Amino acid sequence: MLQNGYIQIYTGDGKGKTTASLGLALRALGHGWKVLMIQFTKGDNGANYYGEMMSASKFLPNFEVAQFGMDRVVYSHNVCIEDFKEARRGWQFAKEAIQSRKYQLIILDEINICADLGMIKISEIKEALMNKPQELEIVLTGRRANPELIAMAHLVTEMKPIKHYFDTGVMARQGIEY
Repeated sequence: MLQNGYIQIYTGDGKGKTTASLGLALRALGHGWKVLMIQFTKGDNGANYYGEMMSASKFLPNFEVAQFGMDRVVYSHNVCIEDFKEARRGWQFAKEAIQSRKYQLIILDEINICADLGMIKISEIKEALMNKPQELEIVLTGRRANPELIAMAHLVTEMKPIKHYFDTGVMARQGIEY
């Protein structure tokens, strides 16, 4: 296990932020780590809609996924009070998980969106990151990462779109985007 866990951020407008964090999770699992992915703004569009949910429950006993969100994608124009409640519920769960010392890797999927939309205060996220167990690796994903969080992070990767089939009308595909 790690002596020094770092803070990583995957951000940007390109595809691949959650996917990159899942790749990291798979690598960590291979070394016997306990991994938790907390998905903010992602609800259950039917039982086990997201492939990572199905994989965790069927094949990866050391990989837990917890969702906190409605059954739709959250954008600035469609946020409602229930989205705020779900984000706060997920954040409480995340804070407890961070301090639990049960996991070696925690992925806060789409937390950057929650911070950008004011669902979770930047000061609260910074405090949790500053007080995390030293050996815990934490990944934050989502567009529009806050500059204060970027300054705290040890690794920041920006996904930049060059070309995407979505621009030609192809919608999200099962097994690829979800």
